Amino acid sequence: MNLAKKIIGLLSVVRGYNILVLVVAQYLASIFIFSNKKSAMTVVSDLHLFYIVLSTILVIAGGYIINNFYDAKADQINRPIKSKIDNIIKQEHQLSLYFTLNFLAVFFSYLVSWRAYLFFSLYIFGIWFYSHKLKKYPILGLISVATLTITPFFALFVYYKNFSEVIFIHAFFLFFVILIRELVKDLENMQGAILNNYQTFTVTYGEKKSKQLIVFLSILTLIPITILFSYPAIRYMKYYFYFAGIVLFFVSIYLKKATSKSQYQLLHNILKILLLIGVFSLLFIDKSLILDEIL
Repeated sequence: MNLAKKIIGLLSVVRGYNILVLVVAQYLASIFIFSNKKSAMTVVSDLHLFYIVLSTILVIAGGYIINNFYDAKADQINRPIKSKIDNIIKQEHQLSLYFTLNFLAVFFSYLVSWRAYLFFSLYIFGIWFYSHKLKKYPILGLISVATLTITPFFALFVYYKNFSEVIFIHAFFLFFVILIRELVKDLENMQGAILNNYQTFTVTYGEKKSKQLIVFLSILTLIPITILFSYPAIRYMKYYFYFAGIVLFFVSIYLKKATSKSQYQLLHNILKILLLIGVFSLLFIDKSLILDEIL
């Protein structure tokens, strides 16, 4: 029973669900976009790709741990139930695990190439620097967390040594949606941020400015969407962008009357689902057209 509690506590700290989604996203992107190999099984059984994905898992898990370490007091207010589960694993053990995970990530990335080693070393530093310093600045913190969230996809650029304009533009769309999600999360967790003197965007500039920025960012998502529609390669993926436009319109409208934590939490969950569906929409990209552009 004690072991089961520790496993649950560990999965809570490293946010196992988010990591699972990321693994699926990296493999889908590899199979349907980056790899020029015909067989999905060949891609999945690629040992070096496995090391890239494993390094990503380890770094992200370590990132959640160090972020949880710095946010422990705020989480007691914003997420009391999750905070209790997280505390099953003592903080000193969490820190030991953080260093172990990062060491393993660097080790496995080194087995792939010096480029991968450099990429993940910088990524580890970036996550620590965000948790320790950047998140204290409202605008820099907001931009940093969105950038760090989409960074794992660029690990695939490093590994496959190719470039896809479609993925690059899609990353901009995701960047805007993640910024929106983070602002909604700031609104949701505003009470804990105020009590712990956290200078989030919402605390610094207020609810009204945060809502205005969310609407503005929702409009900005139309730029990458419009550009992507000019690429035949996206095929049926365009229906995901139609759906995303409807969802973001709903979020913008509902946001005007939202005032309670539960209302912001609903919007936060809707945006998480939108991002999840976006991962699986990669299945609808025409790989042959993208590879023609890359090669």
